[in-house]
Amino acid sequence: MRAIYTDKAPAAIGPYSQAIAAGRLLYTSGQIPIDPHSGVIESIGIEEQTEQALQNLQAVLEAAGSGLQCVIKTTCFLQRISDFAAFNAVYEKYFPGKPARSCVEVSALPKGALVEIEAIAITTDA
Repeated sequence: MRAIYTDKAPAAIGPYSQAIAAGRLLYTSGQIPIDPHSGVIESIGIEEQTEQALQNLQAVLEAAGSGLQCVIKTTCFLQRISDFAAFNAVYEKYFPGKPARSCVEVSALPKGALVEIEAIAITTDA
């Protein structure tokens, strides 16, 4: 197993890794819409927050020798399930291959985020 770290995504805000590679499988931690440069959530709406969370996820995947096209499954957490349609409109642009997915409403997310996304992927590294 190896821990994955990139400064192109927000640093972990707790005692965990951005991702763990185990063989060719990659398990990412949840990505919230923190801007990796400022360290804060700058966007207000669900669409912009989803974009930032997915950009963060993409950076972690790429740091591990993977990418969005290698994602097998995502788990998505929404603060408001009423944002589901707007979330999906952004999400589908990043995942045209339609990996398996769970999407649930939660009562709160770290830093007041509206969305958090984690993934299981394969790596292209041998």
